[in-house]
Amino acid sequence: MVKVNQNRSNPFPKKLSTTLIWLVFITYLVYLINSFGLEWTRFVDGLSYANTLIERMMPPNFSRWELLLDGLWESIEISVIASSLGIFLSLFFGLFAARNLMPIYVSAPVRVFIALCRSFHPIIIAILFVKSVGFGALAGILTLIVASIGFIAKLFAESIEEISSKQIEAIKSTGASFGSIIIFSVLPQVFSRFIGFSTYQFDSNLRNSTMIGIVGAGGLGGTLFSAFQRFDYDFVAAILITIVSVILFWEFLSNVIRRIFT
Repeated sequence: MVKVNQNRSNPFPKKLSTTLIWLVFITYLVYLINSFGLEWTRFVDGLSYANTLIERMMPPNFSRWELLLDGLWESIEISVIASSLGIFLSLFFGLFAARNLMPIYVSAPVRVFIALCRSFHPIIIAILFVKSVGFGALAGILTLIVASIGFIAKLFAESIEEISSKQIEAIKSTGASFGSIIIFSVLPQVFSRFIGFSTYQFDSNLRNSTMIGIVGAGGLGGTLFSAFQRFDYDFVAAILITIVSVILFWEFLSNVIRRIFT
């Protein structure tokens, strides 16, 4: 019988500094709740309004399925194009941002650019592109390309920085070119992660493509926004069910892709 050591040290020792930090945080949190007027009665009243909204959404109305499918298909097309271009560009930006492969004067500016791509919400970027290139799918594609670079390039660069340097040194010792080092030493070590990042980014772009349409960047979001403006809540329910179904299907498909490539 294994005896448990009763005298082992506490993994979470109490410290005065830690206690003070928690007290300050809790005090500030209470202050924020009071300053925003967050009350339980408002939450309860909101539930009653939500119940009325759900009743108006039932049963879902799929009679305008052609309009729904047109918007859905445009969202999927936007996601495929933006994900393909964004992931392809992220591959290069990630390589140039990796500090174990590139000198600081190369990696630092690239990292700043990646951070800028990640700094703004896709809705804000979509508004800027809608104002620049006009309404439609092009604004949505450009928006999601920027979002893809901000996410994938950062994770890819961090994955490259965590690889073993032994394989790189072994390839270098043969006199191989920089391109050969990347292909035969770097990419094999990060390929499985890159596939995982890419499938997740397509999932994210698919969801975002239905959201940026609200500001005119194409896709199913425009159809959804129009239905809300017309108080056509049963059609809204049909659109939401369709979006959830597509996301669940892609979740299943992405698991299959990971098994194949990893």
